[in-house]
Amino acid sequence: MSLVRIWVHAVWATKKREPYLAKKSVRYALFEHIRENAKKKEIHLDNLNGWVDHCHATFSLSKDLSIKKTMQLIKGESSSWINKSKLLPYHFNWAVGYYAVSVS
Repeated sequence: MSLVRIWVHAVWATKKREPYLAKKSVRYALFEHIRENAKKKEIHLDNLNGWVDHCHATFSLSKDLSIKKTMQLIKGESSSWINKSKLLPYHFNWAVGYYAVSVS
């Protein structure tokens, strides 16, 4: 049986650092959705927070998911959800990259 406990702190931003998340209601709805989606994808998300143009998360890598795949699942699905939910009056995108560092 494999056991993996590698904690990662990741930061990612909105495209062009636009303040898409300026409204607290949008930001909180997004964070709640990311938390729910992480549970479904078996991503152990410990902390999630952010500001008007970026997000921070602390998560534990699973034995089956890389940092790259975890970030794709979080960022890709959440941007699609924001646009489908029409939370914003314009098209939402995350910036292409992200920052990730081990914290354990």
